[in-house]
Amino acid sequence: MSGPHGTGKSTYAKALAEALGLRYVCAGELFRDLAKERHLSLEAFSSLAAKDPTIDKMIDDRTKAEAREGGLVIDAQLGAWMINGLADVKLLMVAPDEVRFKRIADRDGISLESAKNETITREEIQKERYKKYYGINVDDLSIYDLKIDTSLHSVEQTKSLVIAEVRKLVAKKRT
Repeated sequence: MSGPHGTGKSTYAKALAEALGLRYVCAGELFRDLAKERHLSLEAFSSLAAKDPTIDKMIDDRTKAEAREGGLVIDAQLGAWMINGLADVKLLMVAPDEVRFKRIADRDGISLESAKNETITREEIQKERYKKYYGINVDDLSIYDLKIDTSLHSVEQTKSLVIAEVRKLVAKKRT
């Protein structure tokens, strides 16, 4: 499960993993933990990662190793690319920017303006980093099996939708 920050990836990936009896792995949690260990903001740590490819490599290697073990839902910005060929279904979660910034502000206890500025900066850095390190254009959505706008329904309705759609896609791929 991939998507921009604030789209609900973690919420829906956890619900999907629970519903399907799978493990949940979050690359973003590892990134956030590394930032905290270094006493850096996500924005500052993203800037550091833009200069130090070993940070991304460590996270990517762990993601790939987890994927090879199977039986999991991976919540990762580049999950679809990192585990391409290993994933049964690749989901993209989306939401309008205003919705994403509000969710991030509420989650992190910061102002809406700070959430907006930090998220835009972070995503610009990531976009450049992904292109530079991997040749990935995050604007190319053709790698995904399904795109879901998480702003259209309640959290519970969206969870149900995600679970139902993934079950359909998995069943279809197995026939």
